Amino acid sequence: MSKRTFKQSLRITAKGLAMGAADVVPGVSGGTIAFISGIYEELITTIDSLDLGFLKTWKLEGRKKAWEVYNIGFLSSLFIGIAISILSLAKLITWLLEAYSILVWAFFFGLVIASIIYVGKQITNYNAKAVIALVIAAALSYAITLAQPVGDTESIWFLFLAGFIAIIAMILPGISGAFILLLIGAYTTVIGAINQFIEGISTFNMSTLGNAALKIGVFSIGAITGLKVFSGVLNWMFTNHKNTTLAVLTGFMIGALNKIWPWKEVLQYRVNRHGDKIPFIEKSILPSGYDGDPKIFIAILLMVIGFLVIFLLEFIANKKSPK
Repeated sequence: MSKRTFKQSLRITAKGLAMGAADVVPGVSGGTIAFISGIYEELITTIDSLDLGFLKTWKLEGRKKAWEVYNIGFLSSLFIGIAISILSLAKLITWLLEAYSILVWAFFFGLVIASIIYVGKQITNYNAKAVIALVIAAALSYAITLAQPVGDTESIWFLFLAGFIAIIAMILPGISGAFILLLIGAYTTVIGAINQFIEGISTFNMSTLGNAALKIGVFSIGAITGLKVFSGVLNWMFTNHKNTTLAVLTGFMIGALNKIWPWKEVLQYRVNRHGDKIPFIEKSILPSGYDGDPKIFIAILLMVIGFLVIFLLEFIANKKSPK
């Protein structure tokens, strides 16, 4: 890779900021932003090339050569942007979910509906294989939304698993990592850990900072592991079985719509480690059956806005695509 100027590195960081913002929001894929901004292929190629040879090159030819050969400058600039964006937006998203839950979930619902259409349109042949894959994926995803959530979403093994699975979003455009975290019940835990990390830094509370750093570290190790394990497999699937892979992704998102339906009835609460009472088991209900103000008009408006955001991104991507 040719060496980038400081200005070019700043542009990569800006693209990372956009990817980080997308990764915080269920329904918008960081992979889609990478594709739209023209760095998707370089990102996947760079990640695939990373191996222990990096250390060997460093030892034999020096850090500068290893940095250049493995394109670490690109990854560093990109992930700095992603990290800044996630750290900046996590607290805002948490506050919005607490204060305006129906409206936030309505916006997310619109995003995911549009994402389903966006990915589904890329299926070139709705043959029997594609339809069966879509139906099975939708049924499995829906069953997951009905299953009892994991009791302790802050345990080490669960955070590792969450990172391992959610990283798929950075490999394939169209499916959101935050959406996967939401589906498996880890979204609020990961966002909470990020907020805790920021709080620990701002208050110089080493106990809070250490606890949050451990959670984020385990999640990150899971993500890095998943990235290396899945990058080759998913790229092979996308290259050799693109139609079926897209059908599975589409079905997966269709079945998971139940998880982000804005109007819920809480069937059971649980108390977390901090003594807070939070919803544990919920079921989707009609707005008319909601206990409180369902905010139907504003919710529908935000669904439409969320829906249009994805199609705006698609329009930009099509304008950037070579004819």
